[in-house]
Amino acid sequence: MSRNRLSLVRRGAAVAAVTGLLLAVPVAAQAHVTVNPNTAVAGSYATLVFKVPTEKADASTTKLEVDLPTDHPFTAVSYQPVAGWTAKVTTSKLAKPVKTEDGTVTEAPTKIVWTASKGAEIEPGQFQQFPVSVGVVPDVPSVSFKAIQTYSDGSVVKWVQPTKAGQPEPEHPAPVLTIGAAAPTSAAANDAPSVAAAPQPSNDSDSSSGIWFGVGGIAVGVVALLVALYAVTRRTR
Repeated sequence: MSRNRLSLVRRGAAVAAVTGLLLAVPVAAQAHVTVNPNTAVAGSYATLVFKVPTEKADASTTKLEVDLPTDHPFTAVSYQPVAGWTAKVTTSKLAKPVKTEDGTVTEAPTKIVWTASKGAEIEPGQFQQFPVSVGVVPDVPSVSFKAIQTYSDGSVVKWVQPTKAGQPEPEHPAPVLTIGAAAPTSAAANDAPSVAAAPQPSNDSDSSSGIWFGVGGIAVGVVALLVALYAVTRRTR
C-alpha cells in the first residue's frame, strides 16, 4: 500500500471513530419522570405537574404511582382528570402524628396511582402530564416523590434514587420539590392556584428537542470533518 493511500485510510478511520463517538452522545441523554414546577413556597397551595415520558422503544407506559411524603405530609391533595386515565388517591394513617398550624395530623394522602385505559397508554416517543393540587406545602427545605412507572410489557422503572449535592445525578432520580420560605404577603397569595387543562399525550418535544439540536450540531461537525478530509485527500494525490 502506498504512503498516500495508507495516510488516507488512517484519516478515514479517525473520522469514523470521531463520528461514532459524537453520535453516541445523544443516546445517553434520556428524559426522566419530573415534577414541575420544581419549587414551591412554604405555607401555600401549589399545582404540581408530574411529567412522564416513555423512554422504551417497544412498550408503552400504562401506569404511574407517586408516593407522597409522609414525614412532612400534605393535608390536602386533589388531581385533575386526564382523558383516558383513572386516578386514585390513597389516604393512610401516619406512623407518627405530625403537628401543623391547624392541629395534629394523624392521617394524610400518601399515594396517587394513575392507570391508563386501553388506547390511552403513553406510546414510545410521547409523554403525558398529570396535574395535582397539594397543600399545605410544609416548611422544610425540600420533599421528594418516589415514582414508579409501569410499561405494557410488564417492566417497571422505579424513579426513587435520591439526588445528592455535589454528586452526579443517579440513573433513576426521584422527582424533588424544593421549598422556599414564605414571603410576607397577603392571605390571597396562599390561595390554591387554578389548574390548567391537562394536555393529551404528545411528542416529548421539550425533553427531546435539545437532543435533536445536539444531533444537528454534531451532523454539521461531521460534515465539516468530511469536507476537510476530502480537501486533504485532494492535496495528497
